[in-house]
Amino acid sequence: MKIFVHDDFLLTTKTASKLYHKYAADEPIFDYHCHISPKDIAENRQFKNLFEVWLEGDHYKWRAMRSNGVAEKFCTGSASPEEKFNAWASTVPHTLRNPLYHWTHLELKRYFGISELLSEKTASKIWRQANEKLATPQFTTQGILKKMKVKVVCTTDDPVDDLGHHRAFAKSGHPTRMLPAFRPDKALTVNSPAGFNQWVEQLAAAANVDINSFGSFVSALEKRHEYFHSQGCRLSDHGMNHCFADFCSEKVAAGIFDKARKGEAVSTLEHSQFASFMMLFFGHLDAKRGWTKQLHLGALRNNNDRLLKQLGPDTGFDSIGDFPQAVTLSAYLNKLDSENKLPKTVIYNLNPADNYVFATMIGNFQDGTIPGKIQYGSGWWFLDQKEGMEWQINALSNLGLLSRFIGMITDSRSFMSYPRHEYFRRTLCNLIGKDIESGAIPNDEKLVGPMIKNICYTNAKEYMAFPGVK
Repeated sequence: MKIFVHDDFLLTTKTASKLYHKYAADEPIFDYHCHISPKDIAENRQFKNLFEVWLEGDHYKWRAMRSNGVAEKFCTGSASPEEKFNAWASTVPHTLRNPLYHWTHLELKRYFGISELLSEKTASKIWRQANEKLATPQFTTQGILKKMKVKVVCTTDDPVDDLGHHRAFAKSGHPTRMLPAFRPDKALTVNSPAGFNQWVEQLAAAANVDINSFGSFVSALEKRHEYFHSQGCRLSDHGMNHCFADFCSEKVAAGIFDKARKGEAVSTLEHSQFASFMMLFFGHLDAKRGWTKQLHLGALRNNNDRLLKQLGPDTGFDSIGDFPQAVTLSAYLNKLDSENKLPKTVIYNLNPADNYVFATMIGNFQDGTIPGKIQYGSGWWFLDQKEGMEWQINALSNLGLLSRFIGMITDSRSFMSYPRHEYFRRTLCNLIGKDIESGAIPNDEKLVGPMIKNICYTNAKEYMAFPGVK
């Protein structure tokens, strides 16, 4: 039987194959947005079995398993690791045409050299083979980073984090750079005073500041931003339904802050005003220190109240939202630009209906200072599959400069997700290869090859300009 994941997997033309193998396959990985654990990296975690490294926090797989009629105890519940793996293995044959089928077999091949299709029949053998390799030093977290040629990994970190794991790993001598990304989303949550106030106290402790006013609040955030910078951070990140554009004065924002600190209810308008003020503040900080801002927009989170209460957030009950994006995104970027405080910015949409909105929006705020100052980010979350990647690449190609694109991210909580970069690279080369063979772009390797190489790694390295990263 022909091997499913072979050398020309997803490459449908000879030109696509040549582009991939010559210009993309060997490039290192610059993973500038993910959710993997800094603790696991710093402590060089050794995974006990395939469940721990592959299923432990993967809500993509849990969603598929639930859809296949698998009980919750085999997803996030009390079943044993092997029982959970077996439940996943029995689900995999039902994922045909879902990207999970591709990812599953690409990951088994790249990590463990396993070419067999995963199913209920092959589960026991694959479980045993993978576990034997996971027990070796090459498959610790640090071993995986080296094996997958990860040059840079940027974690997602709350301003209250002390970044101790980043400091410890920096001393290890490992060739991968692990750098933090500043995600201050909880600073906007005045609409939930109890949780907001609890977080403000954590911020006060982290910054060693007595937060007794709005002024001391923003001072504490400035202090943490400066601290993150000292630890090598050059990225911020925000996950929001949409941008906020009800701009208000500092006096109004301070009054809303005081209400929330007293535990009083904040109206929808007041929340938007406060969040708008704070997002401008964070934009100013990023511009001041030469950081890149990331805006992940459009997720409708925690749709299932019953299971949110039972299992908590980030367990597979989020979806694409249909929030209006264009007016507020434009207003936010324009406000920063008008103040000469617009940092390098990457915008990601989750609703594919917004592809052309976002791809045209970036052109409004390019200012000629650097190539691609405002970036249309890669296919994200529900769009990080072959079709979603193609949509994003086509929109950017038609409306911007694909050649300046900074490429793929994992956006993952799993150390098994690095083949998503390969998946993206194969998809990119297949698109370009088809264009060459149809005559849509020149059959000029010196023109096209470097573009492929740059999108895979070099563009991100040069755009982010992280100190010491070559």
